[in-house]
Amino acid sequence: MDKHLLLLKAADIAAMPGDKRVHFLNSNAVRINKSLGDAVGLTQIGVHIITVQPGHDSTETHKHYYEEECIYILSGHGTAIIDGKQHAMAAGDFLGLPAGRAAHNIINDSHEELVCLVMGQRLEQDVADYPDKDMRLYRNSGRWDLVELADISEPQRIVLPPDEPL
Repeated sequence: MDKHLLLLKAADIAAMPGDKRVHFLNSNAVRINKSLGDAVGLTQIGVHIITVQPGHDSTETHKHYYEEECIYILSGHGTAIIDGKQHAMAAGDFLGLPAGRAAHNIINDSHEELVCLVMGQRLEQDVADYPDKDMRLYRNSGRWDLVELADISEPQRIVLPPDEPL
């Protein structure tokens, strides 16, 4: 029997305690996370309600190369950083982030809680850059490898004759 309910009522969501999360590259990125997707058994998409207190970031500025994500502001307001440019965001605003497009973060620079609905793919493999840290993350089937961007070299191209086996 499946242990997950398929329907979460508003009262169930309100009663969820949430987990405190601190980003591994940004100690100021502190949020309370309620994973709605995990609660109903979703495995291919993450669905979370996050709460960010005043003065904190939602995450570390990053860009996914393969996964898409989106953020809908439920309440409060803050500043979205999109490829280094600041954009005011408030309740009702939506930020869609296609794979490979833009480094992003949201900062709660207000005096009230910022509450967001965050959704994103959960692929087995992804590559993400953290431009403010000059780091790249390679994620593959549960393994995470974090490297400095300066240590990444361009791959050498090998051209095989058409009849050469791989």
